[in-house]
Amino acid sequence: MNRSGWIIVLLAVLLTGNRVAADDAGVPWSGLSKDEQQVLQSFRDSWDQLPVERQQRLRKGAGRWQEMSPEQREQMTSRFERWQQMTPEQQDRVRERFKRFKALPAEEREQLRRQYRRFQELPPEKRKRLRQRWQNMSPEERREFRERRHERMEQRQGKQQRPKNGQRSPAPRQQRQ
Repeated sequence: MNRSGWIIVLLAVLLTGNRVAADDAGVPWSGLSKDEQQVLQSFRDSWDQLPVERQQRLRKGAGRWQEMSPEQREQMTSRFERWQQMTPEQQDRVRERFKRFKALPAEEREQLRRQYRRFQELPPEKRKRLRQRWQNMSPEERREFRERRHERMEQRQGKQQRPKNGQRSPAPRQQRQ
């Protein structure tokens, strides 16, 4: 390889190495856009000391924030305030529930979303009565309620997935008394 070839290889290695080193070092505060700086203002003094992964997550969140409508931002602010008011134990329970939700099959998650939307559309008094009814149930009653709901969901899905050749699907299981 001639001398100019070596210089090109050396420059490529140096430039690539600098980019990797820059990624490892994160983005300095001055490297953020004005919009990012505005959203992340509370991190200004500590930004350069934050781990790169945290900086990346914060920048991603700032990008999502900038894309939100004013109504969405208001909802997010309200949720964040509620989160901050929770005890660490409550936050742990929320995280665990979220993990369980994410582990569900996609169709079950969608079914739960639909049920939640339906619940939110109910009149406030009816929602209050349903919450009280749930809170008054024993753990055993809640477990049985969930099982019945799951069986109903399976039955509905079975009806929707009936064979097209005219044959009937097996009869649904009898509900326990």
